[in-house]
Amino acid sequence: MGAFEDLKPVIALVVLQFTYAGLSISTRYALLQGMSPRVFIVYRQAIAALVIAPIAYFSQRAMRSRSSLGIRSFSLIFIASLIGVTINQNVYFEGLYMASASIASAMGNLLPAVTFLIAAILGLEKVDIRSFRTIAKVVGTLVCVGGALSIALIKGPKLLHATQPTPVSHSGGENWLMGCLLLFGSSCCWSIWLILQVPMSASYPDHVSLSAWMCFFGALQSAILAFILEPDLTVWKLHSSFELLCCFYAGIVGSAASFYIQSWCISRRGPLFSAMFNPLGTVIITVFACLLLHEKLYVGSMAGSVAVVVGLYAVLWSKAKDLEEMEQKKGPRDNPSKMVTVVIDEDESLEKSCKTDLKEPLLNGKSSDGNGSEGISR
Repeated sequence: MGAFEDLKPVIALVVLQFTYAGLSISTRYALLQGMSPRVFIVYRQAIAALVIAPIAYFSQRAMRSRSSLGIRSFSLIFIASLIGVTINQNVYFEGLYMASASIASAMGNLLPAVTFLIAAILGLEKVDIRSFRTIAKVVGTLVCVGGALSIALIKGPKLLHATQPTPVSHSGGENWLMGCLLLFGSSCCWSIWLILQVPMSASYPDHVSLSAWMCFFGALQSAILAFILEPDLTVWKLHSSFELLCCFYAGIVGSAASFYIQSWCISRRGPLFSAMFNPLGTVIITVFACLLLHEKLYVGSMAGSVAVVVGLYAVLWSKAKDLEEMEQKKGPRDNPSKMVTVVIDEDESLEKSCKTDLKEPLLNGKSSDGNGSEGISR
């Protein structure tokens, strides 16, 4: 039973990667059939907000707590929604249409490297060039960027392609380079959104309500953007039941359900464990995109995808080591429930200094026992 409990986060994340693959492939198919990506984003975020809002409301009633949405919280949520939802998803789906589902997934693996680069520039990430972990981060970031450039600029001979091309295989988005640049911009927006989570969560700690507000603001902002860029109201019409199904799937599964799954897995195993499953999604999407959408697979794209995954794991490994070092530095002082064992060297000077350090916080005003040794209370 214990082994199954340990496997639950793994099973959940594997299933989640399959759902992401289904989302990417079905969305690309709908876009190739003529659905507007900007309209799709509005429907997706509106459906997600309608699903999450009642859950947030009843969860607040159950906990009998209500977080106040002040000016600072409102501003942070609005900016995070603008960057992480509105701009990010509009750029991503436009790049998905111009490039391919497999390339979009591969470029998504740039997220940890781009986040590290932005955090280092802002001074949020410690950089010590003499440390092997820092070197691994820098090299991993460069390998990720090099792999992304290989995906965008180098095609090479075909590895897999459709033997019987369908209209879907000719996406109508032949601007491959522009699609890759848009997908890279999407990774940058998502990285900024991740960094904004720190002050935003501190200002508004109710994560369920936070997600509902972000979906609502994302739907509102995306609707305004869609009306500006596409004033023709006919684009809002869904032409098939498949497009409607894609909107509900993206809103409920891609936004609402994935939020809970990711939050639960991160609470059990941490964010690095969750991020390490992203390359699995790349493999799944690449295989299914070749089989279902008849997308062509090139040597340059495959080599670039492998480089991105290798660089990703280098960055994740170094971050995992940083977390281990932080936990060791915290030590037992940050966990008062654990018993502290003090080992005193035979050197007399070290013994005196240890006694001096331990006397104030642990004796609680009691005097020594008279023979020079101090009594320690737990």
